Amino acid sequence: MKSHLTLKAVLAVAAGTGLLLAGAPAQAETLKFISWQVNERGYGDWWNQAIAEFEATHPGVTVELSNVARPEYADTMTTLFASGSPPEIVHLASFEYQKFADNGWLEDLGPWIEQSDLDLTDWAGQDKCVWEGTTNCIMLLYFGFVMAYNERLLSEAGIAVPTTYDEYMAAARALTVDTDGDGIIDQFGIGHHTTAGNQYTHEMLNYILDAGGYWTDSEGKPAMNTPEMIEGLARWKTVLTEGLTPVDMTSNDTRQLFNEERVAMRVDGPWVYGVMRGADPEVFKHLKLAPPPFSPPVGGSSNVITMPSDISQEKKELVWDFIEIVTSEEFQKRFAQEGASPAPRPGAVRDSVYEAVPHFDLLIETQQAAAAAGVDRIPLGLEIQFNEFAKIVRNEVQRMVIEDLDPAEVAARLQTEAEALQ
Repeated sequence: MKSHLTLKAVLAVAAGTGLLLAGAPAQAETLKFISWQVNERGYGDWWNQAIAEFEATHPGVTVELSNVARPEYADTMTTLFASGSPPEIVHLASFEYQKFADNGWLEDLGPWIEQSDLDLTDWAGQDKCVWEGTTNCIMLLYFGFVMAYNERLLSEAGIAVPTTYDEYMAAARALTVDTDGDGIIDQFGIGHHTTAGNQYTHEMLNYILDAGGYWTDSEGKPAMNTPEMIEGLARWKTVLTEGLTPVDMTSNDTRQLFNEERVAMRVDGPWVYGVMRGADPEVFKHLKLAPPPFSPPVGGSSNVITMPSDISQEKKELVWDFIEIVTSEEFQKRFAQEGASPAPRPGAVRDSVYEAVPHFDLLIETQQAAAAAGVDRIPLGLEIQFNEFAKIVRNEVQRMVIEDLDPAEVAARLQTEAEALQ
């Protein structure tokens, strides 16, 4: 394996002399990179900065960045890998990379880490990147959920910022109203993802965790046929049957409605602040963040970066150079500031971050609360089957709502189906 410095040195000499040297790209080289964050304010800006830095230090190499929407992302990436045409720079959610690793599609990054200066000691969430004893990725974000709310809407309704589930539900009911008197609800107390996709399961988890439940136990065995899970399902059913959230909406749809003052509260990851900044200035001044009214908060690992195992050695070296840029101290500091999120690299927070992200202490607080509770969106024991499990959960829960089924019946069915998956 060529060292990181050797490759860079070769590229630098080639650029400076105009000579064609062994080890440097003989012609224009393109690295494909697919992400769902391309158009996201904050994260998308950070990725583009990293790409610009990489291309500036690697003459003749271009990163081709493409966007795929989050609901279709896992299926799209699976198809690309299965057909032998994956992107060279691999960006995955931390709850979906396991299946790729289990299929042997991802590079063992252990040797690359060993020959580099990358120190992963205390790197937040990095343990989740180890699958069957092999390090298959680098964690890019470990987080805790926060609550975004419209201060003006709450104040006009005489409602204090909710700090408990009961207060939250009371606020949601009071803020779900027909504002123009035409008989149609046009302002919702809560905004949730209610279409297909893993996000549906993640947002349900707010209610399940607060009720004391979780998908699996400490040994990774399904634990859904429990009083706590039944209570969590009942709470989610209440939100949907009472119409406290708009339906058939993605998370991005509800974030946009929040920016338009048509949703009063949204519990979300730290990335929501980047979305909030896109609101009209007269609206943005009323948009605030607070701890979520759920205990513990949803949290855990979010997304990872890696590379395919079946690409040329030269391309692997180039991808590793890109990974070293995004994991560098400088770019981890930029990540904290641009993405308004706690970077996984220790010591990546600087004073300027607090100037740009005044609520950064809140992000650290919820991150630590989720970590202390051992919370993660990825159910232990169902990592490989998670996409299929998430589809089962949504289908069964939708039936619960549409057919007005007893949550206990649904919990028992989910238990049986999860056991069959394992």
